[in-house]
Amino acid sequence: MTTVKGGRQAIFWQSARTTKQARPAGSIPRTRASGLKDLEIVVDSHERYAYGFGDQQATTVKAALTAGDYGVLREGALVATVERKSLADLVSSLTTGKLKYQLADLATVPRAAVVVEDRYSQVLLLDHVRPAVVLEGLAECQVRWPQVPIHFCETRKLAQEWTYRFLAAAWVAAAEEGHGVAAVADLAAAPVLAPAPATPAEVRAWAALNGYVVSDRGRVPQAVSRAYAAAHP
Repeated sequence: MTTVKGGRQAIFWQSARTTKQARPAGSIPRTRASGLKDLEIVVDSHERYAYGFGDQQATTVKAALTAGDYGVLREGALVATVERKSLADLVSSLTTGKLKYQLADLATVPRAAVVVEDRYSQVLLLDHVRPAVVLEGLAECQVRWPQVPIHFCETRKLAQEWTYRFLAAAWVAAAEEGHGVAAVADLAAAPVLAPAPATPAEVRAWAALNGYVVSDRGRVPQAVSRAYAAAHP
């Protein structure tokens, strides 16, 4: 097999074992994600070469998303989104600083993630940028935006499957949270608690400031207690 490296044509080969590792065996499961019969996924209108989700039980519609390339809505609000990237796009957006702005936008959505159509180990084979720069940049992004995971999925097909499962799980979670909020909203407000009764020390301190003579020990006279209660309705 031929490729181009450093502007010149080169030849490389793969053993059967390497080829098998690069293309994992197994078929994509056809089971419904999170038990949903048909998930509607919104594909950003600017997304090129979009996932079709032909192997998944999902339908797609085109619309502008505030963040990410694929999302799900509840009552018109974006509750989850996924930003898709090839390895080349990931490296480019990371080194130019664009990825940080994208992660900041993704972090405003309740659930968001970045899916990469390649292996993490492929970063080590980059020749147009130092691998350490990319690895360091990815680590910094994950520390700064831990709520937006960057998930490597080996191939485009697996990345599509992961996106489908993630969005379905997020949609169900958003629905469950909505039910919880509604249930809490229907609860009656708790009554206002009555103030705790004054302690003898508090009554004695008030009495001393208001001209009552009270012993430092023993019971507080009832007349003083009644006067204190009248002054603190």
